[in-house]
Amino acid sequence: MALATADRRGRPAVRFVLLKQGDRDGFVFFTNSASRKGRELQASPYAALAFYWDAIDKQVRIEGRIEALPEATADAYWATRPRASQLAGLASCQSQPVASRSLLVARWKRLSRRYAHQQVPRPAGWLGYRLVPDTIELWTRHADRLHHRELFVRTRRGGWKRQLLQP
Repeated sequence: MALATADRRGRPAVRFVLLKQGDRDGFVFFTNSASRKGRELQASPYAALAFYWDAIDKQVRIEGRIEALPEATADAYWATRPRASQLAGLASCQSQPVASRSLLVARWKRLSRRYAHQQVPRPAGWLGYRLVPDTIELWTRHADRLHHRELFVRTRRGGWKRQLLQP
């Protein structure tokens, strides 16, 4: 899914992240809290998501507030990740400059040897986040450009109000 965040000055950034869970409570993903997106989520705890499926002419846009998940949730998910991915998460200071890729690979190899016979620990800042939606927009493409758009807005009582939007 595409995740859009903004820094303290309101400048947006978007990148793709892995959706790990979507349910009635929201949409869950994991990242390093010291990464650019992690810092932006701390500075402005609101974000937007977008999913697009060209083959079926559909798009979903979601906007809402971000909440950090308990560390136990991050621990549980970390334990399910492939070992190589765990090592990558531990080796990378996500979003920080690196002098060369070979230095990053060497760090990964050192950690691989260090943890050869034990669990790879979850980095303290590697956390889970949930986007709790305030709005969800469903979009369906039509060849005549009269796309079908439905906007669902969360009400104060926890329900949803549906509106049709013009393309």
